[in-house]
Amino acid sequence: MGSLGTFLRYPDDIYPLLKMKRAIEKAEKQIPPEPHWAFCYSMLHKVSRSFSLVIQQLGTELRNAVCVFYLVLRALDTVGGTKEYKVLMDQFHHVSAAFLELEKGYQEAVEEITKRMGAGMAKFICHEVETVDDYDEYCHYVAGLVGLGLSKLFLASGSEVLTPDWEHISNSMGLFLQKTNIIRDYLEDINEIPKSRMFWPRKIWGKYAGKLEDLKYEKNSSNAVQCLNEMVTDALTHIEDCLKYMAALRDPSIFRFCAIPQIMAIGTLALCYNNVQVFRGVVKLRRGLTAKVIDRTKTMADVYGAFYDFSCMLKTKVDKNDPNASKTLKQLEDVQQLCRDNGVLHKRKSYVNDKGQSNNLYIVMLVILLAIVFAYLRANGVVSDEQ
Repeated sequence: MGSLGTFLRYPDDIYPLLKMKRAIEKAEKQIPPEPHWAFCYSMLHKVSRSFSLVIQQLGTELRNAVCVFYLVLRALDTVGGTKEYKVLMDQFHHVSAAFLELEKGYQEAVEEITKRMGAGMAKFICHEVETVDDYDEYCHYVAGLVGLGLSKLFLASGSEVLTPDWEHISNSMGLFLQKTNIIRDYLEDINEIPKSRMFWPRKIWGKYAGKLEDLKYEKNSSNAVQCLNEMVTDALTHIEDCLKYMAALRDPSIFRFCAIPQIMAIGTLALCYNNVQVFRGVVKLRRGLTAKVIDRTKTMADVYGAFYDFSCMLKTKVDKNDPNASKTLKQLEDVQQLCRDNGVLHKRKSYVNDKGQSNNLYIVMLVILLAIVFAYLRANGVVSDEQ
């Protein structure tokens, strides 16, 4: 979960990490005893540890519905899967049994979205993502519909009401997360065997390379980063809708469930922007920062603060010579203004200034204490020996 070197640099990661570990342990103990529910929650943890943690924000009835919804869509997206995905497909009858125990309103929402997503995904089996409209449409089918489905589940639970523009902003919630994943996972997708997965639209990457896979080669680094920056700028267009959606939520548990992934997405985009490492390996939020997001996200003011912080971080990385610099800056300035207008920005801990770069005396004073704490954490499985 962390290393000694990381903790020396970010000592205030320790407490949130401990809280997150305890939350995971508590969630594992709360897995229902029935075989079908035990299978669903254990499988959810295996196919998506991050989602299995966030889902714990929800009450039992809604949590069960969201768990089934997620696994059904995972199965829909799996053809000839391996490892845990093969287990999911081979023992899908457990998911079916769990589905049949859901209230009718939940069942109807899951059925409708699954059918719509299946039809949309079939369209893109032989249809490449050429234009930005294609890109938006693909993301709608694989993620925007998830946003719509979750809104329907929230409504069925009786905890939320739908705003007049709920479909549009629900779709944006999904698109923002999906586009972030597509940007971050470039290298993994392009290196997929036996065939590359290519989700970046030709309309964008065609300006910078003859083939999408050319962006991973070091000789094309300059063009690759410019292409990456345009992709990030496109993703930023959905933030206003996302903030509007979250601001309308009434139930605190549903709010946290929705808000935590969105904050992690803007944080990931801030890391990815202008970062050639996207084409070399894995770029993701450190575990301690993820734990802080989970720990600190309680109100809409926290969301505005986080989006403001990460947009500031991203803004400092904008190269004025980048071909999309003016558009990127305009998007970021709009986000910052929205956050200033609605948030209480001076009354919270900043993610940007929270760099862990304490002065040397402070570090020296902490070394002995941290060494003791680290030994305890390692003994309890919280950290590893990796540097």
